[in-house]
Amino acid sequence: MAHPVVILVGPPGAGKSSVGLLLAERLGVGFRDTDADIVTVAGKPIADIFVDEGEPHFRALEAAAVRTAVAEHPGVLALGGGAVMRAETEELLHGLPVVFLDVALHDAVKRVGLDAPRPLLVGNPRARWRELMEQRRPVYTRVAQAVVDTAGLTPDQVADAVLDALELNKS
Repeated sequence: MAHPVVILVGPPGAGKSSVGLLLAERLGVGFRDTDADIVTVAGKPIADIFVDEGEPHFRALEAAAVRTAVAEHPGVLALGGGAVMRAETEELLHGLPVVFLDVALHDAVKRVGLDAPRPLLVGNPRARWRELMEQRRPVYTRVAQAVVDTAGLTPDQVADAVLDALELNKS
C-alpha cells in the first residue's frame, strides 16, 4: 500500500499548505490538505462545522479524512493542526514520513493573523494558541520523524529543510 511521501503536521501558521505545495512541485507529486477535504465533504467552511455541529463532529470528519488521505494519497499531505490529537491518528502516522513544522507564536501571527475565523482561537487568540501548543507540541514531536524549525525561514527554505530532514533531496 502506498502512503504519502511527506506528511506535514503543525499549528496554524506553520506553513503546511505553502510548504506542502512547494514540496509537491519539487517532488513531482500531488498535494492534498485534509482541511480542504473536510470542507469538500461537509460542503461548508470548517468554522461553520464547529458552529453548526460542534467540535466532536468536526474531529470525526477530520479522523476520517486523515485515514482516507493516508491510504489513498501518494504525494505530499498536510494535516489540520489538531488532527494528531486523536490516538487513532497518532497510531496511523507511526512509521510514516511525518515532519513537524514548528513555528513560534509571533511568526504564526504574521503568517495567518489570529483574527482569521479559527474556531479554537476564539477569545484571546494568542493565549489560546499558546495553550493549544502546550497540548499539541508533545504529540507533534512524537509522531514526527523530523522537526523543522521555521523561524526566520522562507517557505522555500523550509521545503529545503524538510527534504534534507527526510533525505529526499535529489541533489
